[in-house]
Amino acid sequence: MSYRAKRPNRLFRNLSAKIAALPMIVTALCVFIGCTVWTVLYSFTKSRMLPKADFVGLLQYERLWDTRRWILSVENLAIFGGCMMVLSLVIGFSLAALLDQKIRFENAIRTIILYPFALGFVVTGLVWQWILNPDFGLQSVVRGFGWAGFEFDPLFDVDIVIYGVLIAAVWQGSGFIMIVMLAGLRGIDQEIWKAAHIDGIPAWKTYVVVIIPMMRPVFVTALVLIASGIIKVYDLVKAQTNGGPGIASEVPAKYVIDMMFNNLNLGQGFAASNMMLLSVLVILIPWAYLEFGGKKHA
Repeated sequence: MSYRAKRPNRLFRNLSAKIAALPMIVTALCVFIGCTVWTVLYSFTKSRMLPKADFVGLLQYERLWDTRRWILSVENLAIFGGCMMVLSLVIGFSLAALLDQKIRFENAIRTIILYPFALGFVVTGLVWQWILNPDFGLQSVVRGFGWAGFEFDPLFDVDIVIYGVLIAAVWQGSGFIMIVMLAGLRGIDQEIWKAAHIDGIPAWKTYVVVIIPMMRPVFVTALVLIASGIIKVYDLVKAQTNGGPGIASEVPAKYVIDMMFNNLNLGQGFAASNMMLLSVLVILIPWAYLEFGGKKHA
């Protein structure tokens, strides 16, 4: 009887908080999960301008992976994503380690570095479109100093245009990663630094051997944040290159938007968006396991 009497108490514990969270739970179930299932279902149809329950099996996915534009967008995302993760982490951690030395004017420097993150992707794309313009941007300025043979116009070169987009993305995102890393560094016990200093361990070795392993959750969180931004990158490419020259800087998110709203091909857009969803799951599932499962959960 006592066990049965306790069960209602547990059920109604924090009842007000559960009731307050109910609208969000219902919204998540109906909107997010419901729309996801609906998108997956209609990706197996030949829907055009409007959804149509005319199932064609895996035809949309076969067409998707036979399309050069989609393949190029995936290749661009792989290059962009790999470089973005490495550069953002290296630059962000390096800046955080510098600011962690309690340098003068730290607040001002931190604000200046973080400022690009406050800008929208469209603004960032337009700014770097001007900076990288060969007629009046960086190339023109350097040539004005006497280096007449200097060439740097990545946005007009199909082979390196994705790196021009990468420059703008790193410029905007590194400041945010710096703040995440700085918060992690400020959480490190100062006694560790004192012990390393007494033992004569160089600062770089202390970072590599002691500090970075202790900041594993911070690095995992930063990687997840960077990866989620990489997969859905659209505004930056749209504003900076519009996918050009030609389709040289195409990315999956832009492909999805163009298929659904410009080409009025919902079935193909749904198939492409499901591929993006699959890539998100590939990132989130290992992260969830590392954070909540395995030995740590045990």
